[in-house]
Amino acid sequence: MTAMPMTPGWHAEHTPDAPAIIMGSTGETASYAELEDRSSRLARALRSRGIAGGGHVAILMENSRPFLEVAWAAQRSGLHYTAINTHLRPAEVQYVLDDCGAVALVTSQALADVVASLDLSRVPVRVSAAGDLAGFERYAEVLARKVPGPVQGDAEAGGEREGREMLYSSGTTGRPKGVRKPLPGTAFGDPSSAPVQTAQGMSAAGFGAGAVYLSPAPLYHSAPLVYSMSMHRLGAAVVVMEQFDPRQCLELIERHRVTHAQFVPTMFVRMLRLPARERERYDTSSLELVVHAAAPCPVTVKRQMLDWWGPIIHE
Repeated sequence: MTAMPMTPGWHAEHTPDAPAIIMGSTGETASYAELEDRSSRLARALRSRGIAGGGHVAILMENSRPFLEVAWAAQRSGLHYTAINTHLRPAEVQYVLDDCGAVALVTSQALADVVASLDLSRVPVRVSAAGDLAGFERYAEVLARKVPGPVQGDAEAGGEREGREMLYSSGTTGRPKGVRKPLPGTAFGDPSSAPVQTAQGMSAAGFGAGAVYLSPAPLYHSAPLVYSMSMHRLGAAVVVMEQFDPRQCLELIERHRVTHAQFVPTMFVRMLRLPARERERYDTSSLELVVHAAAPCPVTVKRQMLDWWGPIIHE
């Protein structure tokens, strides 16, 4: 039996109307067909602007539907991509852009003040995913232009190659440090590539098609971004919170019948601080597997969460 190709395109072909991205506050939804279409259109647009395999795309924007579409465009184009912390000062953003060697920047009007202070003379491709920015193309207009041909001109690889995220440390001991993982050099979806193996590992741990995954943290962090994209490889729906709010988190779990989620301990603390009567208002029985990471979880907090949600929480 042939293994299912772990790409959004496979799910776009077999379950095109299934939700791939659901935004928490607005309810905006992108189906797998739409994720596949937009990410492939952007990938072709990047290629037409001279960004070939091994090039570098920077993403500086709030949690949004386009954020994941841009990441997938880079992922399927054999590119490195760097998601930049939106809380960095302009000088810190400039350092990351220069250090990673970005030749494309996708941002939004929400970051206009930061962008206005940047030297983008070495970043020829600039796209605004939301709102108008001087010197930036509009995301919708970039996608609207038809560019023929495969994403990359490698017929043997089916036209597409696996890319890789290059994310930065928080910089607590100096400047942020980029973790430059080697590009897989494999066809998009090849089971030997590290990104696909990450998704396979998540599948073995109980994540999979039919799951509804809640991503409550900024996508510029490694776990939210990699988990969300891995869930797309598996065919799950990814519910993205624009920002974390404990009440909204519980409401989204109930509304979308969330089955899987990943939190940091501080989020547990904030949910536990809600009055017991308020917590009990929400039905969280759909949860099957919850992961917490990024920091040690106090024993008392872990015990309270286990008492509340049951033995489904893993560190």
